[in-house]
Amino acid sequence: MTLTIDQTTEFRRLELPALGALFTLSGAAALIYQVLWVRELGLLFGSTAQAAALTIAIFFAGIALGGWIFGRLAARLARPLRAFGLVELGVAATALGHFLVADTYFAIYPALYALVGGVPVLETALKAGVAAMILLPSAILMGGTLPLIGQHVIRARDTLGRAGSALYALNTAGGAMGALAAGFFLPMWLGFSGAYLLAVGFDLFVGAAALLLARRALPMVAQARPARVAIPARLWVIAFASGFATLAVEVIWTRAFAQVLQNSVYTYALVLTVFLAALSLGAALANALGRLSVRPEAVLTGLLMASCAVIAATPHLFHHLTDGLRYLGGRADFAGYVLEVGRVAALTMLIPGTILGAVLPYLLRLMEGGGAPGALLGRLIAVNTTGAILGALAGGFVLLPLVGMWKGLWLMGAVYGLLVLALWRPSDGGAARITRFAALAGAVILLAGQPGLEPTRLSPDQTLLAFREGPSAHVAVIERNDAKFIRVNNFYTLGGSGALVPERNQTMIPLLTHPDPREIFFLGLGTGISAGAGLFADPDRVTVCELLPDVVDFAETWFQPYTNGLFTDPRVTIHREDGRQCLARSPATYDMIIADLFTQWRAGVGNVYTKEHYRLAASRLNAGGAYVQWMPLYQVSRREFAIIANTMAQVFPEVTLWRGDLYPERSILAIVGRKTPGPLDPATLAAQWRAMTGEGAPDDALADRALKFYAGNAASNIFADAPINTDDWPLIEYLAPRTHRAVIAGRAEWLTGTARDALYADLLTALPPDQDPHLARLTEAQRALPRAGAIYAQWQGKRRRNDLRAGALWQEFVALTPPHAITPDSPAGQVGRGSTAFGDAAE
Repeated sequence: MTLTIDQTTEFRRLELPALGALFTLSGAAALIYQVLWVRELGLLFGSTAQAAALTIAIFFAGIALGGWIFGRLAARLARPLRAFGLVELGVAATALGHFLVADTYFAIYPALYALVGGVPVLETALKAGVAAMILLPSAILMGGTLPLIGQHVIRARDTLGRAGSALYALNTAGGAMGALAAGFFLPMWLGFSGAYLLAVGFDLFVGAAALLLARRALPMVAQARPARVAIPARLWVIAFASGFATLAVEVIWTRAFAQVLQNSVYTYALVLTVFLAALSLGAALANALGRLSVRPEAVLTGLLMASCAVIAATPHLFHHLTDGLRYLGGRADFAGYVLEVGRVAALTMLIPGTILGAVLPYLLRLMEGGGAPGALLGRLIAVNTTGAILGALAGGFVLLPLVGMWKGLWLMGAVYGLLVLALWRPSDGGAARITRFAALAGAVILLAGQPGLEPTRLSPDQTLLAFREGPSAHVAVIERNDAKFIRVNNFYTLGGSGALVPERNQTMIPLLTHPDPREIFFLGLGTGISAGAGLFADPDRVTVCELLPDVVDFAETWFQPYTNGLFTDPRVTIHREDGRQCLARSPATYDMIIADLFTQWRAGVGNVYTKEHYRLAASRLNAGGAYVQWMPLYQVSRREFAIIANTMAQVFPEVTLWRGDLYPERSILAIVGRKTPGPLDPATLAAQWRAMTGEGAPDDALADRALKFYAGNAASNIFADAPINTDDWPLIEYLAPRTHRAVIAGRAEWLTGTARDALYADLLTALPPDQDPHLARLTEAQRALPRAGAIYAQWQGKRRRNDLRAGALWQEFVALTPPHAITPDSPAGQVGRGSTAFGDAAE
């Protein structure tokens, strides 16, 4: 029996455009959910490649399962449109459950982690279970929307290809719009919770509207069922393999773009939007091809061969468009930068993605007459999405580590070439056999050949010592002028041996303020130089968490001579995990938590500058402990610095600032938060300096040297008007990328040179040292030393810029500084070699 309904009524003519609009809005809501779920679960599980892959895999598994279940159900329903409306309402209802599950999980995470004993397999199973509770109910219902609406819309067996591809195109176009909105606008307009509730509102509207339309729609009427056409198994193989290859290609394309972009939330959203737009255009192309009077097998063969060709061309095309992996954007401001990234993304992905995106919906043309529309759509989505799950995992965890991104693209091109062979039939004529042979030859060339392109960019004075394309990022060890450094994704430097003293000072300067630091936690490893400096304090325990496993491997292999035994000392534990998760999963407490220098505009980095993160860190501090947030002033504006400082002040009753150097231009500054306010003890400064360096100078000399690094106290409320950065309103993550481009375009400035000097001066003016409660135990002469340090840094800058006022500043510095403290020195300068914290060599 076949099901039909009178399609001649005026209502039917008006109903189809309305359903198309509703299904587009449904797609937008689905991608808003997906983008926000990836971020939310990143907060819960850590911003690792494994956590992101787990989220996507479970989401796609729900889509596949929903397609299969509702596809089988759709053909039995008299009113599939009513079921579609109820399913959309169900998506909205189940999506709300994520708030409860997420909050509960975070509250009991330490207990659950202790229960599984830190066993990686069990921990992954725990995370998978929580992710399934959050994602699966909604995802399963989302997977049922296409089969249900397709069953209602598609009434004639020969319209499956055209109508099915049209629905797919509309839904994917909505997804592209949702991804763009979620990445660029909604979090800053509404906050993440507000954006999430907006998506819930979209689904409620779609569901309610569909139910209203269903009340006027005539029920499906059973009629005589024509003979069902058998669907060849090879079509299901193509559906699975195309899903596998398409998602693997997306993963590799995303990694390629990570080598040339600022890698902010905006650029990731833009790349995803272009990819989804290409898939939507592919469905529209399939719709147009389905109207041609051409043998469908020939069209499908052409699509597969074209997919093979365009993917094979992508590496050289991308290399050409980016001028050999050069950083995109030039001197453009944010708007110009977005346009440039969009241009390169469109030129790279739009045509290839359109061709890849046409394969799946065009398969519907070959399946016409093979069963009820809803059943076919559901089964096709299930098979294709299952392939997509495996493709996404293979792209990130197999292809990139084993063969690299360029060869990985060629292998996926070969998959499409080999799929042409799946269409072979004994009755094929000469032309078809020649086509099959050409496809096989192309696949063999791609399988055996090499693109011949470098995966990273080096300047003429750089030597590549080690390189790895890992699941999370490209990581390299590079040597320049006899100094080694670690670089991530082509442009982000994590530190190096040439900055030995400054990197050690990131640990040793904060440790000067604690009388007995027994337990130290480092959020970020980098080269390991800073963490290794913690061992100079002879602690009982050092814990380090580093997000990128390959960074740990390279630091251990190439930087051991500079890390003070970090990788061999039994007191040290190094976790290859997100730092925020390391703190969340264990109730262990520390005397000092030191957060490394981070690039604020990179996606995910803003999570370590939120009020929730600082509250978590504060709960992991022992009595008298401190949280140290190092800030690269050469990568942060006054606005973002104030936001972070004021956010810390909402959690820590005492927030002070300490210089990491006295360089002429590009400095680092530590924001130090303590739960228990108290005056600084000069005897502690001297004792810790002596304990870490072995220097035998008198106490007052050592304390006075340390005090020049003190920059000020946030108790002055100098940052009190700045907004607060939270998980729900991630201001840093969304403002910093815009500031980055504004600085490049000359419309804003980092806190370097005169801007840094102004910050130092404003801190001391807002709360003069003689009124600073943190300096209450110092002598009058000692309270002048923070100003002396600021003047020394200003003198360095003016001297470099040949400013005639430099001489007067030097005289002012000498007048404020006792003779034993004039010597340019730092604690790390006593135990390492290289530039001192007062010099400018490390800049």
